[in-house]
Amino acid sequence: MSTPGADAAAASRRPLTEAALASLVPGTLSRLVVVPSSPSTNSRLLEAAAREPGEWPHLSALVADHQTAGRGRAGRAWVTPQGAALTASFVLRPAHVARVDYGWAPLVVGLATVRALRTLGVGAWLKWPNDVVVESGAREIAGWGRWRKAVGILCETTADDAIVAGIGINVSQAPAELPVPHAASLASLGATGLDRVALMRALAAELRGAVALWDAGADLRAEVERVTATLGWDVAVDVPGGVPVAGRAVALSPAGALVVRTAGGEDRIVHAGDVRVRRG
Repeated sequence: MSTPGADAAAASRRPLTEAALASLVPGTLSRLVVVPSSPSTNSRLLEAAAREPGEWPHLSALVADHQTAGRGRAGRAWVTPQGAALTASFVLRPAHVARVDYGWAPLVVGLATVRALRTLGVGAWLKWPNDVVVESGAREIAGWGRWRKAVGILCETTADDAIVAGIGINVSQAPAELPVPHAASLASLGATGLDRVALMRALAAELRGAVALWDAGADLRAEVERVTATLGWDVAVDVPGGVPVAGRAVALSPAGALVVRTAGGEDRIVHAGDVRVRRG
């Protein structure tokens, strides 16, 4: 006899198909392609958009039911079991956003992802610059405290200045199926009624809305700051090729960089890096 928990887990791992997501096109998305598996949705979409840019307009998307070789920031690998995650990449072509302002892309995408998860009852927050985390009641982990990474975001650009935004949501993995101790799935964090179709619908709708505001020139900094868990914490930021920047994360700059106030009262602007939470 099955249990409610087992039934929910089985439902969350049902195959994603274009038929199940057909209501997204037209309306929310301009084009949607769903494939049974792909090494990396971002790599595949970058290649497709470069080969046939006209076939991948603004708000088109590629979804893989199973991503076998996902990529994170700085070339990190990201692997998920069959049917346990939502892995999707979106083409964004904001008509009025200058290339110099594309540093906001992962934050805008992160804002949309947080909003989508919150509509489904998940207490999600953005961890600057491109992770979405949920607070756990489990033990603290060095550099993460009780935050657990549930979503990774990777934004890359094409030769014609389109943005390919990859979003990977850990949905139903068991703890043993997660690649690192600070990762968690929505199921392992206590989320119930999980459904990848509902997640994709919420994600696509929130992404469309957030990108439309960004493209219209709205200042989203305050909105992003409100959902950024990093702010207010004592942190150390490992910057590429440099000495870690330590202090309290106090704000985002107009360019979307992290403002870290050092013990000496100096505000350091960090444009890229891995943030570690510091205790004591």
